[in-house]
Amino acid sequence: MPSPPFRIAVLISGGGTTLRNLIERIAAGRLPVEVALVVSSSPTAGGLRFAAEAGIPAATIERKNFADQDSFSRAIFDRCRAANVDLVVMGGFLKRVTIPDDFANRVVNIHPALVPAFCGEGFYGRRVHEAVLEYGAKLSGCTVHFADNQYDHGPVILQRAVPVLDDDTPETLAARVFAAECEAYPEAIRLIAAGRVSLAGRRARIEAE
Repeated sequence: MPSPPFRIAVLISGGGTTLRNLIERIAAGRLPVEVALVVSSSPTAGGLRFAAEAGIPAATIERKNFADQDSFSRAIFDRCRAANVDLVVMGGFLKRVTIPDDFANRVVNIHPALVPAFCGEGFYGRRVHEAVLEYGAKLSGCTVHFADNQYDHGPVILQRAVPVLDDDTPETLAARVFAAECEAYPEAIRLIAAGRVSLAGRRARIEAE
C-alpha cells in the first residue's frame, strides 16, 4: 500500500505569496506534500483566493475574537488537529501563537534574514531589509527554522545567503531574499516530509539521501 501523503497546514495573514509558491511546487510535482488546510488571521487576506482556486479547505480565525493569545492559539491548532496535519507552515502569519506540546518541532517558519542577525520581536517585512541596509551588512538571506514560543528562536533547518548590493533599496533586497525563500522553504518542507531532518539539541541535522 502506498504511504499516505504528508499533510501540511499553511497559516497566512496577507497576500499568500508563500502559499502560492507551495501550491505551484506541489502542482509541478516538485514537492510531495498535500496542503490540507489554510488558516488565515484575516478575512480579507489575499491568500485565501489561492486556497479557493486550489480547492483547499480554509478557515479564518481572527485574534480579536479571543480573550488572549492562548485561546486564539488553541482554536488554530484544534483546526490543524482536525485536519490531521503533520506539519504547520507559517506563511507570512503576523500573529503570535502559543505552540502546544503536541506540535513541538512540527511548526516551521521562514525569516527574511540570516538568523540570529536581524531577527526577534519587531523584525518583520520591510523593517528587516531596512535594518540590514542601515547596518551595512554585505550578506543577507533567509532562514527556515522550527518555530517555538520565542520570536525567530527555534532550531535552524536551512539558510540561504544573498549578496547585499551597494545600490540596494529595501525593495530590491526584499525581492532577492524572496527569490531565495521560494527555493529554501519548499526544500526544507520536502526534507521534513521525507524524514530526513532530526534534532540534536538546537542542531537540526539533515540526513543524506
